Amino acid sequence: MDDIQGYIQIFLVCIASTILLRAVFKASKYHLPPSPLALPVIGHFYLLKPPLHRSFQKLSNRYGPLIHLYLGSTPIVVVSSAETAKEIFKTHELSFSNRPANAAISYLTYDSSDLGFSPYGTFWKFMKKLCMSELLNGRMLDQLLPIRQEEINRFVAMIKKKGEVCQGVNVGEELLKLTNSIVMRMAVSKSCLNTDDEAHKVVERVKECAVLSGRFNLADYFWFCKGLDLQGIGKRLKEVRGRFDTMMEIIIREHEDSRDKSSVAKDVLDALLSISEDQSSEVKITRDNIKAFLVDMFTGGTDTTAVTLEWSLAELINHPTVMEKARKEIDSIIGKDRIVTELDIENLPYLQAIVKETLRLHPPSPFVLRESTKDCIIVGYDIPAKTQVFTNVWAIGRDPKHWDNPLEFRPERFLSKDDETGKIIGQVDVRGQHYQFLPFGSGRRGCPGTSLALKVAHTTLAAMIQCFEWKGEEEENGGNCGSIDMKEGPSFILSRAEPLICLPKPRLVPFPLCYAC
Repeated sequence: MDDIQGYIQIFLVCIASTILLRAVFKASKYHLPPSPLALPVIGHFYLLKPPLHRSFQKLSNRYGPLIHLYLGSTPIVVVSSAETAKEIFKTHELSFSNRPANAAISYLTYDSSDLGFSPYGTFWKFMKKLCMSELLNGRMLDQLLPIRQEEINRFVAMIKKKGEVCQGVNVGEELLKLTNSIVMRMAVSKSCLNTDDEAHKVVERVKECAVLSGRFNLADYFWFCKGLDLQGIGKRLKEVRGRFDTMMEIIIREHEDSRDKSSVAKDVLDALLSISEDQSSEVKITRDNIKAFLVDMFTGGTDTTAVTLEWSLAELINHPTVMEKARKEIDSIIGKDRIVTELDIENLPYLQAIVKETLRLHPPSPFVLRESTKDCIIVGYDIPAKTQVFTNVWAIGRDPKHWDNPLEFRPERFLSKDDETGKIIGQVDVRGQHYQFLPFGSGRRGCPGTSLALKVAHTTLAAMIQCFEWKGEEEENGGNCGSIDMKEGPSFILSRAEPLICLPKPRLVPFPLCYAC
């Protein structure tokens, strides 16, 4: 027994020495960014603890806005300043045109055959063009507007019923149901509220996929674990994707049997099927491409929007003067006889500023991830090919170099008046042109669903402010006014550490949605 343990120890020492020698040799070839001491085998994992964006910020405060780390045997750089982010996303954009996919994401997106994680090239360019011109363009979003309004009305009616009987609401949970319903109906014309429906089962499969893709997998960080399934994650992935695939096949066949090819596409799946049947198309999209694109929609368009809305409401409860100012704006523009709609949002600049301020302090994903496709130089340092880049947008959004009182929730920072017209205008946009504010990424691989996410976030938050008074459960039970805990959870989606439980009170009499209640 002792001999076996001795052989194991020798084997581990050999592996550690090999990794250390490889790292030293590689580092000697390049002028790499500053880096703390790396330990054999584990690299810099010993310096990190959840939530990861805060650990990276602490290291960047000590070593600079561009640092080099090893997560196991995986080289990464962490970007923590707007100036360095601009080099990545603008000056050297083509050198960082890929998104790294871990083993789980690659498998769940049908070997990265989706838009989000496919390599930059002909297929990706074709899918991005289709997405912006056919699938998530203004015409399609306008066509599907009634679906979004119906689901928001249903959500408000549900909140009203709970408020009338003084029942607490798990805000994040209900918002996730709302965003799932909106995306599912827009994508495949099915509601996911019926637990016996295929659409509900798809949502459950997507949740399983999200859990697996977020789990720590040894194979993603240690080269000697690649190809091994030491944690059983690979087996679980096959089971989950198999169930998801079965559900999607049922929905796709239903669409194929019922769709009228001569009419306008009624949902995103209809549009994808038409594109796949187009013999003149420059790129032929497959059934796997269709399923992978829908995975992108189901995962990218639900949790992130729900999390943003949950943080928004928490901030508003903690800042009642901001809540009141937003409510007065809505009442003055909309009145109390009807519920706010998407078409009203352009006339509600303070509401838009609230959403921006929430995205600054609580970006739904704290990182924008890229991978270098070739060797390049960033702010004087060598970045070798195949290096993963973590742009810490959470830290950049709190950088005192670009934001006055950066930890303060102050929507007014996003409003200014044009000297000539006196019209209120937004100073900073969310679409990646201002590098101190990158909640949706930037450049070619910026989030294609930005417009949809903003439409849902603005309209839902406006309805929540317009229709209800909100109190946190702690406040109702004798806690201090504005006492919502703002601690963050550890996941890659920047969710709250604790669920937001609120007691809503309907404020409009008569209530505009009484017909839906």
